[in-house]
Amino acid sequence: MTRGARALVLCPDIRALRYDLDAAERLAEAEGLAGAIGLAIVHAAILPVRQMQPNTLFGSGQVENIAVWCEQYEAELVIVDGALTPIQQRNLEDRLKRKVIDRTGLILEIFGERAATAEGRLQVELAHLDYQQSRLVRSWTHLERQRGGFGFLGGPGETQIEADRRMIRQRMARLRRELEQVRKTRTLHRERRGRAPWPIIALVG
Repeated sequence: MTRGARALVLCPDIRALRYDLDAAERLAEAEGLAGAIGLAIVHAAILPVRQMQPNTLFGSGQVENIAVWCEQYEAELVIVDGALTPIQQRNLEDRLKRKVIDRTGLILEIFGERAATAEGRLQVELAHLDYQQSRLVRSWTHLERQRGGFGFLGGPGETQIEADRRMIRQRMARLRRELEQVRKTRTLHRERRGRAPWPIIALVG
């Protein structure tokens, strides 16, 4: 996610759910999270949701309003401060023609930017891929097309979405191996320090 990207922040106020904070406080918190990774917030709004729509979360009129805001404020990204199902995210992206992320996706972006160690970066990427894998739904036309027969693209009859899932699984498996190696190396270094015949001194400041 590009720092400085123009973001629209939406706080769904769902009647059926109970919240620890009121809608205004939750919206302010979401704006703070978006600002923490350098996004430019061009508009923020609270949207009352009387009944959650399974396809888009918001009602059709609200989705139309969001689309108008996207054009009006030239937003590149829409952040929904709540949980979106893969289908809801897909449908919103289809209608808004913008990238849409929910609160979990935003928090993963923050973790990814702030991960300072090799282990931390691997853990964040693994979590991000796991999240991305759950978002893979049959959405765009190209995902429905059959690919394959050429070896490097996968077996005969493999769809694009199956290929995407396979690549994500392979990447996750490699990350897990790298993460295990990092942990083994860290344990080995700790054991060596413990066996050192001289005291270990840390300089602070």
